[in-house]
Amino acid sequence: MSTDEIAREQEYVSMLYGRLDDLRERTARRLSATLREDLPSGPGDSGQALVERDVAATRHTRRLAQIDAAERGLCFGRLDLSDGERYHIGRIGIHDDTGEDYEPLLLDWRAPAARPFYVATGASPHGVQRRRHISTTGRTVTAISDETLDFTSADPEALTGEAALLAALTAGRTGRMSDIVETIQAEQDEIIRSPHRGVLVVQGGAGTGKTVVALHRAAYLLYTHRDLLERRGVLIVGPNATFLRYIGEVLPSLGETGVLLATVGELFPGVTGDRPEPPAVAEVKGRPQMADVLAAAVRDRQWVPDEDLTVVHDDRELTLSPEICARIREQVRATRLLHNEARPLVVKAVADVLTRQYAARLGEGIEDGDDLLDADDLKLIRKEMLEENHEVWAVIDRLWPVLTPQRLLSDLFAAPGRLAAAAPGLPGRDLLAREPGGGWTAADVPLLDEAAELLGRDERAARAAEAAERRERIAYAQGVLDISEGSRSLDVDVAGEAEMLSAADVIDAERFAERHEEGDRRGVAERAAADRTWTFGHVIVDEAQELSQMAWRMLMRRVPTRWMTLVGDIAQTGHPAGATSWRAALAPYVGDRWVLRTLNVNYRMPAEVMDVAAGVLTLLDPELTVPRSVRETGESPWQTRTDDLPALVAAEAGLVGEGRLAVLVPTSGLGEARELIVGDRAAGADLGDRVVVLDVSGAKGLEFDSVLVVDPARIVAESARGLSDLYVALTRTTRRLGVVHDGDLPAPLAGLPARP
Repeated sequence: MSTDEIAREQEYVSMLYGRLDDLRERTARRLSATLREDLPSGPGDSGQALVERDVAATRHTRRLAQIDAAERGLCFGRLDLSDGERYHIGRIGIHDDTGEDYEPLLLDWRAPAARPFYVATGASPHGVQRRRHISTTGRTVTAISDETLDFTSADPEALTGEAALLAALTAGRTGRMSDIVETIQAEQDEIIRSPHRGVLVVQGGAGTGKTVVALHRAAYLLYTHRDLLERRGVLIVGPNATFLRYIGEVLPSLGETGVLLATVGELFPGVTGDRPEPPAVAEVKGRPQMADVLAAAVRDRQWVPDEDLTVVHDDRELTLSPEICARIREQVRATRLLHNEARPLVVKAVADVLTRQYAARLGEGIEDGDDLLDADDLKLIRKEMLEENHEVWAVIDRLWPVLTPQRLLSDLFAAPGRLAAAAPGLPGRDLLAREPGGGWTAADVPLLDEAAELLGRDERAARAAEAAERRERIAYAQGVLDISEGSRSLDVDVAGEAEMLSAADVIDAERFAERHEEGDRRGVAERAAADRTWTFGHVIVDEAQELSQMAWRMLMRRVPTRWMTLVGDIAQTGHPAGATSWRAALAPYVGDRWVLRTLNVNYRMPAEVMDVAAGVLTLLDPELTVPRSVRETGESPWQTRTDDLPALVAAEAGLVGEGRLAVLVPTSGLGEARELIVGDRAAGADLGDRVVVLDVSGAKGLEFDSVLVVDPARIVAESARGLSDLYVALTRTTRRLGVVHDGDLPAPLAGLPARP
């Protein structure tokens, strides 16, 4: 490309950056003014003003984040249309707001007018004559690459911007996923911009870019449906914390920061499900029958004694017979209230029974004793009994205890009798037994969520606490106003006092307290993370094939509209309770009301690696489609055998060469391998390191320049879905693949050549 062309693009891009700087300065001034803005000083409701100020501040803050994100690669493309129009494409939209036409100077990549940049081909040009890719370093244009659509190429599988795409694919990994806004392909763009408002399933083989497509879809939806999704938020669920760190910079690089990223183990506020657990136990916990088990466990805690319960009140012995307790239980259950919400009814029923007995005891031996106490007397006795008698509350707690989800689950797993009563016919029930304490696992979190749905909470107690707090605030405000009034009487004479207004003259204590309440300044993502009952505008699940049926139940509660994007690959299902088909996973919740889209092009692995992985894929299911690789590297995967596997692994890890290396080991050998290679058995996974040691589950969704698969036969043997795990391990590399072993290789790897 000529230097004159580059110079002309440089001039235009420099002008855009000038507008960007001006835009940032104006946005920063607006944000600063909004934050300094005072609330109305006179009487009246200031709540709406607070809300409007917070909304404006959020909008300005988001715009600043978008402007800062656009600094890297502000303008990356240009469209020359057949009608003579010319549009530059970038990370955000910039308009000429100095004239009347509000002319676009830079199109946001998500705008409808920018779509031809990603989907135009010779066979379907969308009015495009030429597509230009612009490369920049900082604010300097370094190269441009043109594609002229001459309308003679009708290859539907042609790559868009092949030079730019291949440059991105062959670049060294950094330990963090990058966005693909400059190189989105047509099949990816179709999914990103899909208008479907139900469940969209994206099935994609390894390396097809389904994760980054899902992230760009999140950015696109936030752009297109800003009002809805800013209020309700977007939830992105990933398979593990390492994966979330790996993708964590993609959305901020696109200017979107108000998204909640979480694992399944982090979706119950106050609990982090990171305790290790045998796969067989996780499989039992993931079964849909566990919903019935938990419901039975709740009913089991609504106790009826086998013999009379005795309570002493004011030296008089009172009793609750099994028959009375059973009648109370059935009457309360008939209300169909949740367990904790129904407890006040149990309290009232027990107190009424005991109060009547106490009154009868007082009247024993007295003529007309039944008329000794009137209704007010009985009310007073009941009040004193509940306020002062701990024995009464001890009985109530045995009959109908207040239960948290954590207590219900911990007690259930720690008591074989309770477990047997709640799950009499559950295969593998004994695997659930464990001592209390020790933390929670990822498979526990959906069970805790299910328990919370069954238990509910006693809203009366919560409302009473809120009312008491509000009364305290109003009393404090009244004290401030009284002090203000007293100060005025000391500072002015009687004549002057009649003409002056005090705070108490323009505002009362109740409104004064409301004006000084601390507003909730948290963003949507923060508020959603702290609220188990929060419902999101849209939910995206990566590696969705790994979810158990109990995890699906939990996620469906988070999005009652069922507006979801699910990305995954059935061939990579490793979780023992994971999906065997999308239909089986989704049918209980949406029936057949979901849409499937497929990604078939492999961008990650070179063809040499894909050929090896294809052997495993065919063994898993001959009907599965092998993704088509877009490049070759000339480097063949290899294998080597040794009698001293640890020493060989350590030696190979030391020969990392260029880029980043992942050493993927069987789960049972993870600690030993980390101690050997990084010197710390308990070390976590820092994806910024040149060498990282992971088991297969920890590597899901990640990619590295080189991968060393250790003892593949053991990886296969460790799980009922070991072949899926092997397929995942083989498909993490972008360049080089090696296999080291001390025994026979799985059949699909038997033909690997020896290490050069």
